[in-house]
Amino acid sequence: MSPPPPPLGRARKRSPQTFDAALDDTDLATARAALSQGRWQVARSLLALTGDDWDRRGHRVAVLAADKYSAAWAREWRLAEPESADARVLLAVSLVQRALTGKEKPDSAREACRTAAGLLPGDPTPWLGLLMLERERGGDQDAARAFDEVRHRHAEHHHAHHLMVARLAEARAGAGADPLHEVYDFANWAAEQAPADSPLAILPVVAHAERYRVLAAAGHESADPAASGHWVGRRARQVMKAAFDWWLEWEHEDHPRRLVDLNFLAHAKSCEGRGAEAAALFHRIGEHMTPQPWSYPDRDPHAAFRAARALALGTG
Repeated sequence: MSPPPPPLGRARKRSPQTFDAALDDTDLATARAALSQGRWQVARSLLALTGDDWDRRGHRVAVLAADKYSAAWAREWRLAEPESADARVLLAVSLVQRALTGKEKPDSAREACRTAAGLLPGDPTPWLGLLMLERERGGDQDAARAFDEVRHRHAEHHHAHHLMVARLAEARAGAGADPLHEVYDFANWAAEQAPADSPLAILPVVAHAERYRVLAAAGHESADPAASGHWVGRRARQVMKAAFDWWLEWEHEDHPRRLVDLNFLAHAKSCEGRGAEAAALFHRIGEHMTPQPWSYPDRDPHAAFRAARALALGTG
């Protein structure tokens, strides 16, 4: 049975403490609100209009699938339109989200992802869903295979690369700081392979933050990122400078997940003590804070973001 829709009426204003995974995609936020009311037709139209913009499609499906009633309404959509591959994709990623919270069996989510992939052989999104699952629940080979399937269909897939960096950063947690760690090699390789205008140029910064998360949790770095030495070494400074210089020249401001990258870069510049550069990034981010990496290693992301922004902007 489908869940009852929430009562209609004026939506409550979103708390400034609430992270909105839709970021600045207002069409996505509208479709998500409609889906939570059981009006899956809005999501259907949104995904149809998204087409084969794979980064945007992956972002939109992942955000829609995170709604707690998404799986139920995706099943309703599938029953109404059995031929809809988009309904299968949304259902598959919704089941992944439920499996990650212990509300669904992982094997059921895996099967749903593979079924959706069979209906849309050129679409990386079902494989992205599987990668989301294997990043948390699978072995190294499972995650690598899912990533390869995504990359085969879209070599620059933003979300998939972030998931792999987070996974790789967790290898050899007890080894301590290692400038030759495999996560740095992977991030550098991906950035070098990507076209000059790809936001994967920021991936080495993401790798640096993800490795800090692991090292701090293991007690090898200070729990205060700004007080650790992780962002002040020669290699770290080279990575941060190259990424910031690239961002200054970047002209594609419509990437659906660019705000994720800007948060990682603002965090890095704040930890590095480069206030002016951090301020430029905070101005561009506005209120679109992302929990990662501000929560690393175990911090209140809202408080960390506000404190870093206030220091950079001189409003503290």
